[in-house]
Amino acid sequence: MRRSRNAFVLAAVLVVLALIGLGIYQWRAGDTQGPGTGTSTEAQTGASNTEAEPTTPAEPAWCPAVEVVSVPGTWESAPDDDPFNPQANPASYMLSITKPLQERYDIDQVRVFTVPYTAQFRNIQTERGRAEMTYDDSRAEGTAKLAGELKFVAQTCPRTQFIIAGFSQGAVIVGDVADRIGTCNGPIESERLLGAVMIADGRRENGVGVNPGVELAGQGAEITMQPFQRVVDVATPGATMTGPRPGKFGEVADRAYEVCAPNDTVCDAPLAIGNAINRAGDLLLANGNHALYATNPDVIPGSTASAWALDWMVNRIDNL
Repeated sequence: MRRSRNAFVLAAVLVVLALIGLGIYQWRAGDTQGPGTGTSTEAQTGASNTEAEPTTPAEPAWCPAVEVVSVPGTWESAPDDDPFNPQANPASYMLSITKPLQERYDIDQVRVFTVPYTAQFRNIQTERGRAEMTYDDSRAEGTAKLAGELKFVAQTCPRTQFIIAGFSQGAVIVGDVADRIGTCNGPIESERLLGAVMIADGRRENGVGVNPGVELAGQGAEITMQPFQRVVDVATPGATMTGPRPGKFGEVADRAYEVCAPNDTVCDAPLAIGNAINRAGDLLLANGNHALYATNPDVIPGSTASAWALDWMVNRIDNL
């Protein structure tokens, strides 16, 4: 009896992992090219700005009113990409939000910075996958670069306020940093964060943060999968399922926006692992939703995730 129960749990865990991997693959399949190189001469960490501007009590002339920091998802960035003109993946989802912002505002008013990091998720099922960076290492790199950029600009430009946003793996990173900011343990003070937008967040919890879209029955895959870490370690080494965020966004919970498509297994995984077997067919059919946030009308009624995020940012900036 115990052996068959273990086999059932293993099968269910593998179903959820397969669905997560399928979602990542489906978005990656839209790439027009693989990770490339950028030619930015400025801040992967903001260092050149530090050298270029003298240290004075006044803000440097380049300081913006608002900085929008974007964190792309898996396969959508590279560590040497240009943060002001990303080229690593021209099909990167976050570009559907950040490019219109750059077209609307001058950089000295709204500085749009895309975090360049090794956005990978090791998959032992393929030869190339075995050589790629683990999810844990990739997430740690993205988190450090996001926090570093926020801290650098906040210290250099005391009046600048911030918006942070990310997709998929980038949403996890943004949510983690927002949680630290909201619990007074982040790179900036909570009152300087205008908002955080997490699209397809693997640590999403119902009732935590603000849901601008449809009601959802599930939760982030990193919460559902946490009790089965030993099975995850076999299939995707170096991918720690971190569970719910301890601070629940703290002081910024009223402006931490969680956007998730129904049945996107990354952010709307079954609450119980056994349900993954029961729902496997439906989930497999629906998990292409992970690649459709720019067009899916069923995430936020009357809009799309991209249009809603862009409109929210523009309204927030223009009403300062």
